[in-house]
Amino acid sequence: MKETLFLLADLWMIFAGYFYGWTFIRRYGNYLLGLEWMVVATSGSNFLLWSLLGADSGSVLYDVAYFFDAFSRSVGITFILIMGLMKVTHRYKPSLGIDVGVFAVATVAGLFLRHFHGADLHTDHAAFSVAVYYVVVNLLTAVFVGYFVKRLWNAGARGPAIRTALVTAAATAIAITYDFFPLPFDDANRTIFYTAALATWGTQGFVYFRAYRALHDHDAAPDAKPARATGALA
Repeated sequence: MKETLFLLADLWMIFAGYFYGWTFIRRYGNYLLGLEWMVVATSGSNFLLWSLLGADSGSVLYDVAYFFDAFSRSVGITFILIMGLMKVTHRYKPSLGIDVGVFAVATVAGLFLRHFHGADLHTDHAAFSVAVYYVVVNLLTAVFVGYFVKRLWNAGARGPAIRTALVTAAATAIAITYDFFPLPFDDANRTIFYTAALATWGTQGFVYFRAYRALHDHDAAPDAKPARATGALA
């Protein structure tokens, strides 16, 4: 049963990442969010393949999994997420060079930081610092998303605002738990934790897309002023 729930959570994240990532690009021309969503989906695809092939820690897929993990935790679902959301909060339009540059930075960060995964945080000070960094940037991102939630609320998009706040709180709990608070009732492969994490990240992709759409539609409206939530914003 646990394994089935894990696979379903991973498939959900893969679907949400690819579907809403492509929609971000096709509908809004937002390559920052679109490509990052697809990175998350590709990470889930790799994780799924690794699991189905026996979950061998010596497999190259294992190393690839933690590259993607470090990519998104360090820069992707932090700085890239903020920059992508700024398109509807601040009308920010990054140049092609900035788009390419920030993904290049994320790639370098992923290649470097993946080596610290699995180290003993009690004895490896560098690994402890990396784990703290992941939590700090996640909290800073949550602060910006809180501002995004406020903009949604003021625009009358109360439903998306509440859902965005809830899924952000869940994602922050996952980020804090990830390295510092392993679940005592989990198995050696942390199946329960990863099931919760994958389900949360997939839902995060879905909810953030809907929230982005709501604020975009509000800003594009002729009057563009706060109003009661409508069906398009709910």
